Amino acid sequence: MGDIPTHWKVARLKHLAQIKNGQDYKTVEATSGYPVMGSGGKFTYATKFMYDKESVLLGRKGTIDKPLYINEPFWTVDTMYYTEINKDVPAKYLHYLALTIQFDRYSTNTALPSMTQEHLGNYSFGVPEREMERRQIANFLDHETAKIDTLIEEQQSLIRLLKEKRQAVISHAVTKGLNPGAPMKDSGVEWLGEVPAHWEVIKTKRFFSLECHPAPVNNDMELLSVYTDIGVRPRKSLEQKGNKASTTDGYWIVKQGDLVVNKLLAWMGAVGYSDFDGVTSPAYDILRKRRDLNPKFFHYLFRTKQTQSEFKRWSRGIMEMRLRLYFEELGQILMPFPPPSEQNDIVSNIETLEFQYDGIITEAELQIGYLQERRTALISAAVTGKIDVRNWVAPKQKEQAVEVI
Repeated sequence: MGDIPTHWKVARLKHLAQIKNGQDYKTVEATSGYPVMGSGGKFTYATKFMYDKESVLLGRKGTIDKPLYINEPFWTVDTMYYTEINKDVPAKYLHYLALTIQFDRYSTNTALPSMTQEHLGNYSFGVPEREMERRQIANFLDHETAKIDTLIEEQQSLIRLLKEKRQAVISHAVTKGLNPGAPMKDSGVEWLGEVPAHWEVIKTKRFFSLECHPAPVNNDMELLSVYTDIGVRPRKSLEQKGNKASTTDGYWIVKQGDLVVNKLLAWMGAVGYSDFDGVTSPAYDILRKRRDLNPKFFHYLFRTKQTQSEFKRWSRGIMEMRLRLYFEELGQILMPFPPPSEQNDIVSNIETLEFQYDGIITEAELQIGYLQERRTALISAAVTGKIDVRNWVAPKQKEQAVEVI
């Protein structure tokens, strides 16, 4: 804890609030009513409430390091605790205190992190003697963290807009080309609309073949997987702690330049160009070019929302999450096919665009990281007395507006 102000005292959490167990919500679940709170916030509703005063919710099992503040009647699950807070302890102040708990030092299970009431109750804080100073700390942090949260939301909105803009530009490039003055023709395909007059519109099976070459016994080839967000990657670099195949004998061989299609999730974007030689699960299809083309063009085309909708339409299954797109159907889908030289130009243009957008998005993500660190440090400094906020006065609205600008 280190030094604390001389007029503060050391208090355990159990002397500031009573820690209570949550309960299973299944018997009270409803489509509306009181919020049922989990570690990620509200996720369903209940017909009755467990507690109807301000409270701080603390994780018991699973996600234990995200204390939540709530100020309405609620129900909370059996993997959470809730608190009945002492009258002289402002609930928001207790929430800020809880955000400084070093949960990783007290977790009793590394596989499924958990916290006991005893460990939480005995956690010690430095706290002001007077309720007014506790409330002042909460008011100060409410004001300052709100400003930081606004800046974080602005950066998050920028990232969302950039991703939407990037997707729109890519989609236009792979279905309409780069030349806005090019003569157009009706593609004869509803989801495509018009395409440049000199483009072909042909079935996928005419330019891609399905490859099913099993890997040899005891091979040491790179295990690849396809992800909806990033395309094809070596699994070891992204799932180091996940389930690993005990053997890749009989897996499909992938060559650099192939497209890998997850039959079950193709309609959600799980398809992509492979920069790697390797092997992948037989649950995936391997598409290899059978005529002169740039496979990266089709990587971008297949990952657009329009194409994904068409993939979904052609998929087979009794329910949405069981839909599978087999090559028998994928091969029948009509696709735009520009001249190979134009495919190369479109790919080059998209890669330049992605480099630019990725740079801006990375900078925005760094800013979010800095702001989150600033928020954490500010909360810690205020609730440990490293900064004295007793004389802090909230700026008037005009002054605050100038400060934000």
